[in-house]
Parts: sequence; structure tokens; C-alpha cells
Amino acid sequence: MALTQPGLEPLIRAALAEDLGRAGDITSNAVIPADTPMEGVVRSREAGRIAGAEAAALAFNLVDGAVNVGVAQPDGARVEAGTTVLSVDGPAHAILAAERVALNLLCHLSGIATATAALVDAVADWPARIACTRKTTPGLRSLEKQAVRAGGGVNHRFGLDDAMLIKDNHIAVAGGIAPALARARAAAGHLVKIEIEVDTLDQLDEALAGGADAVLLDNMDPATLAAAVRRVDGRAVTEASGRVSRDTVAAVAASGVDIISVGALTHSAPILDLGLDAEPAGA
Repeated sequence: MALTQPGLEPLIRAALAEDLGRAGDITSNAVIPADTPMEGVVRSREAGRIAGAEAAALAFNLVDGAVNVGVAQPDGARVEAGTTVLSVDGPAHAILAAERVALNLLCHLSGIATATAALVDAVADWPARIACTRKTTPGLRSLEKQAVRAGGGVNHRFGLDDAMLIKDNHIAVAGGIAPALARARAAAGHLVKIEIEVDTLDQLDEALAGGADAVLLDNMDPATLAAAVRRVDGRAVTEASGRVSRDTVAAVAASGVDIISVGALTHSAPILDLGLDAEPAGA
């Protein structure tokens, strides 16, 4: 589900307020007459996958509704270097005031989509799906998770309140896998899924005995993952996690797991390089 404009607008307004500060764009105000029009094009400077086009468009429109924004490449589009992603025309002051916020969002989110697409392509021969995690930028989780979907991935839980994930620290404090699962099962509503993290095949057996809906197979090598999948035998969703990269993801997928979760998609993906160039009037 895409982030709706009522949810998106406060994020963009906060970013614009941070950049424009108390006095606005003092450079543009000084060197460009107030009534000067501008036309510009946002182009990709490298190949990748686009995400954040609507967020970038909204940044321009929130500064001045007179800015016309054309989205040439919507979220999910694959682009090559030189591809036009957005076009803008309107008051130069407004376009230049919104430029950096729009590009920051577009470059960052497109980088996430591009990194996701690379992993999705790498596991195309297997049924495993690539998922993100909660390792997101504070305040940008919804946008970053939307970018993962634009790259062909799927979303893990959005927060602590929409699914139970019993991790190693929960297990340690609760006194073990069995009591942690028993308490979770007693507390969970009928629509709440329960996943538990396991590090060994013995822990996996405990988790299956306790009726976990999903098991997070943490930092297991491909051979152990394959053994775990055989042991689960369809009784729970299997998720592999732990330092997954483009170099290792195919071997992880070949183990037969259902989901491969990758925190680096949102916390470490490099940006996709895009830039705004002014166009000659009437070009």
C-alpha cells in the first residue's frame, strides 16, 4: 500500500522547513528576479529502479502550487542513465527551493528500490521473496518500505504492533523458547502471527513444537538452512536473515526458504544518482 498524501505531506513539510529555515532560499532570492520562470528536467545519471517520484513531486507543489510536475517514470520503473524521471516548470524560486528535498527523497528511495531489485533478480530462479526489516530511517519507514515494494520486494512488519517477533533477547528474558511461545500464544489475537528467532536446529524443533507460525533462521549457513527447511516441512513460514548480500543471496534462496530478510536494503543502500537540470525556455 502506498503512503497516502495526508500521511506523506507532514514528512515533506518537515523536510522543507529544515532546508528553508527562517529566511528561505536567500541565494535564489538574491540572484534571480521574483517573477522568473524556469523549466527543468530530473534525469537519472545511472541505471536503476525508481521510487519516491510522487514524494518528490509533492515537495515542489508544497512550495508553490503553481509548479507543474510531470512524472515520466513512476515508482517501480526501470531506468537507464539519461532517462527523464520528472519534468518541472513554474516559478524558478519555488523549483530551486524544493530541489534538494525532492532529490534527497528521490535519490534515497530509488537507491533502496534499486538495491532491492538487484536481490530480487538474483533469486529469480527460486520462490524466495526478498523482504525488508525495521532497520529504517526514523520518520521515513513508510516511504522506505514503499521503495522496497517498488523494487519488487515485500515488507516485513511495519512496527512492533502488527506482528509478534520473539527474538533472542525476548527468549533470554522469558526463560526459553517454550515459555516465550506459550505466553505469546495466550496473548495473541486470532489475526496476529507469531514468529520466533532460532539459531540452531535444536531451537527450531522447540519452536515447531510450540506452534510458531514462522521461524526466523538467523545467521545459518546454506547447508543448515536447507536442513531447517526440510525439518519444517511446510509447518511454518521459513525466513532467513543475517548479513545477506548480493554475493550470498542466491545460495540462501537455494536452501528453499520462503523469505529472505535484508536490513541493508533500508539502512545501507547507496543512493541512485539523479539530478535536476535547467532547460532553455521552450525546449
